[in-house]
Amino acid sequence: MASPYIEIDAAGRTVKVTNPDKIYFPGIGATKRELVEYYLAVGEGALRALRRRPTYLKRHPDGVQTEEIYQKRLPPRHPDWLESVTVRFPSGRTAQALCVTELAALAYCANLGTIDFHPWPTRCDDVEHPDELRIDIDPQPGTGFPEARQVAFVVREILAELGVTAFPKTSGNRGIHIAVRIEPRWSFIELRHAAIALAREVERRAPTLATTSWWKEGRGERVFIDYNQNARDRTIASAYSVRAKPHAPVSTPITWEELPDVDPHDFDIRTVPRRFAELGDVHRAIDDASYSIDPLLEWYAKDDRGDEPYPPNYPKMPGEPKRVQPSKARRSTSEDDHT
Repeated sequence: MASPYIEIDAAGRTVKVTNPDKIYFPGIGATKRELVEYYLAVGEGALRALRRRPTYLKRHPDGVQTEEIYQKRLPPRHPDWLESVTVRFPSGRTAQALCVTELAALAYCANLGTIDFHPWPTRCDDVEHPDELRIDIDPQPGTGFPEARQVAFVVREILAELGVTAFPKTSGNRGIHIAVRIEPRWSFIELRHAAIALAREVERRAPTLATTSWWKEGRGERVFIDYNQNARDRTIASAYSVRAKPHAPVSTPITWEELPDVDPHDFDIRTVPRRFAELGDVHRAIDDASYSIDPLLEWYAKDDRGDEPYPPNYPKMPGEPKRVQPSKARRSTSEDDHT
C-alpha cells in the first residue's frame, strides 16, 4: 500500500511529503510535516546560510531516535531542478554534493528525513576558496553554555580590535558558533591557520577558560575552540538547522546584545518560527561586508608553535606535528630511553 502523503508549496514548487504524521521528535511530539513546515517558515534565513554552498545532509528518515545517515553525496534519484557541485575530499576523491539554490531544496531534503544541513564554508562557484571563517566554541565536561558565552565575548573583543564584525548563533546543543564572512581568496589550509591563530589568542587572554588542545587529555575543564572545523570537508550545522535531539532544538542566530541572557533551550522547532516572524533574520547583514584574514595569518606566522594536529581521517599534512596523544608520545619516548 502506498504511503500517505501531502503536497506542500515551497516558493512556487510543489513538494511531496510522505508519512507527514510520523513522529520525528518524541520529546515534544513533533512530526515530519512540522519539520518541513519549519524550514519553510524560516526559509529566508536558512537560505542565507546555505545558498549556493555545497551541503551535506544529516538524515534520520524514521526520526531522531534512529541511527543517522550522514550523506555527503546528492541522492542519485532526485528532481531535475535540484543542483549539485563537485567537491574534493582530503583523500583526493570527489563527489557530487547538493548545491542549495532555493527553498524547495530544503523542503525536499526535509522530506528525505534531513534534520540538519551541514554546508561548506565555500560557494558552489568556487569550492576551493572559503568565504567564511567559523569559530566553533565547544564546552568540555565540567563546562557548559555559560562558559561558552564567556569565550564568545573574548572572540568578539579580539575580532572587534581587528575591525571585524562577527555573527554568533547557538549550536543547538551546549556550544556557540561564530561566523565571519571573509574574502574568498585564501585556501583551506590558510583558513585553518587563521582559525588556529585566533584560538590561540583567545587562549592567551583567557587561559583558565579556553583551550586549543586537540587532545582531550589536555583540555581539562575548559572550553575547546575547534579550529579544525575550518579544514576541508569539515562542516558544522548551518544557521536555523534543527538538531537531531528529541526536543528538536535549533541552531539559532542571535545578536551580541541578546547573548548575555540567551538560554539555548528556548530555541526549538516551534519557538524559532515565532521568533523569526517577529524579528526576521537577525543575521540579515552577514553578507554586507567581507574581511581579510591577513592579520590572523601574520599572527600564525610569528608563532613558533607551528601547526596543530589534523583530524584522524586526513592524510599527514605538511608541517603537521605528530598525530599522537602527548601521554602516549611521552610513554613511547620513555620506553625508547630504556631500551
